[in-house]
Amino acid sequence: AAAAAAALLERAARRDAALEELRALRVALQAVPPAALRAHLSEHHLGALFGLLAVSDREQVSECVCILERLLQALDPLYVIQNLREELQKGLFHADDSVKVLSMAQVGRIVEDSAAVTEILQSPELLRQIINCIGGEKIAVAKEAIKSLSRIAQSQEGLEALFGSSLLGDLRNVMATSDVVRYRVYELIVEISSVSAESLNYCANSGLISELIGELTGEDVLVRATCIEMVTSLAHTPQGRQFLARQGVIDKISNIILGAESDPFSSFYLPGFVKFFGNLAVVDSPQQICERYPVFMEKVFEMAESQDPTMIGVAVDTLGILGSNVEGKQVLQKTRSRFQNLLSKIGHQAKNAPTELRLRCLDAISSLLYLPPEQQTEDLLRMTESWFSSLASQPLELFRSISTQPFPDLHCGALRVFTAIANQPWAQKLMLNSPGFVEYVVDRSVEPDKASKDAKYELVKALVNSKTIAEIFGNQYYLRLRAYLHEGPYYVKAVSTTAVEGAE
Repeated sequence: AAAAAAALLERAARRDAALEELRALRVALQAVPPAALRAHLSEHHLGALFGLLAVSDREQVSECVCILERLLQALDPLYVIQNLREELQKGLFHADDSVKVLSMAQVGRIVEDSAAVTEILQSPELLRQIINCIGGEKIAVAKEAIKSLSRIAQSQEGLEALFGSSLLGDLRNVMATSDVVRYRVYELIVEISSVSAESLNYCANSGLISELIGELTGEDVLVRATCIEMVTSLAHTPQGRQFLARQGVIDKISNIILGAESDPFSSFYLPGFVKFFGNLAVVDSPQQICERYPVFMEKVFEMAESQDPTMIGVAVDTLGILGSNVEGKQVLQKTRSRFQNLLSKIGHQAKNAPTELRLRCLDAISSLLYLPPEQQTEDLLRMTESWFSSLASQPLELFRSISTQPFPDLHCGALRVFTAIANQPWAQKLMLNSPGFVEYVVDRSVEPDKASKDAKYELVKALVNSKTIAEIFGNQYYLRLRAYLHEGPYYVKAVSTTAVEGAE
């Protein structure tokens, strides 16, 4: 088969191949493993095939793309960059998107290879073309270009090449294409900045981060909303947070939240600004952030207490993020009755809101109530118990009724709430004393689909792994739970069928 493919390859490369020959070659290549093709391949074959792309005949282009995809797989990335540099460059210019995708995919292979990536740095023209691809119509090509450039920037030489040469000008030119493309470049800059303090310095010195931040505080509310997402990503790394603090950006964001009162368009960007603080608090210190920027907490409570479902959703998400660690829980606990009242509103929404908001409420409740075993002090257990009882008059029954609904998402959301409290002794007592609850936990027939079976299994696992479960549930139930765990999430009991004499 390899020999037959090689003969066809030779014919295709020798003269202007007819469409039939290309088709035959494509089919022949499918039958040969890429490794077996290597021996028969030379530059002149590949050069000729790339040459055949330079036509307006879409069918011929499509056949050639399929053939090249198959052949290039057989080659080492280093070989590709050393021998097909020009071809790749032309490919990135090509009018047909499939050729761009093909070339970009090869660039993706090259940048992942430590020997080949240094070669690409010696090719400013190719790099320039990759940068231009960020401005392309086809989102798949743009995304791959961003990914490749971000990979190139992981080395000192890569940073030098992108920011220390004329390529920075190309990056700026491509930004001028449109708003969408400008954000793509910001996305790239944020991605590069998160690698190390040094890479952040390169990005900062290029002036592009300051431009991003400038747009955050500019007049256009829609631009603001997009930019805050990028700035939030920047705040995920320690060097990003230090940079934002040094530039006074965190104070600026706090002031914009303050001024939002009088801005009729604030609903466009407020959610993002509030989420920014929620994320910052978790990676930094909830207590310090909430004390230093009291406007943040105040705004979250206001949004949660409002009647606007969009705002309630964002506030609930943010409370879930903030309360995902113990320090954040303690910050919330300090607001005393205000937070307790808010919990009863969240419990009400979990039961009555539209599905999407109900799910967000269930996720936030799980996050707020979970306590890792090593942090289960008496005070904290008292706190989660009082929070749970603030959610509804019969909270366990509330979540159980949600978990019996025919919507898998809600069903799993409610099971996750039970899983969050499963290792806390007060919750185990509640479960034991709620008629039929333990029976419901070990009943496999109530889980209709894979996601629900997985969620139920997580609940059983959380119960079995708790130190207090055997003592509180008693031996009989404990052994049933252990058997469930042992049998795995998808166990089905074999039904024995006995033939009875004289039966139909």
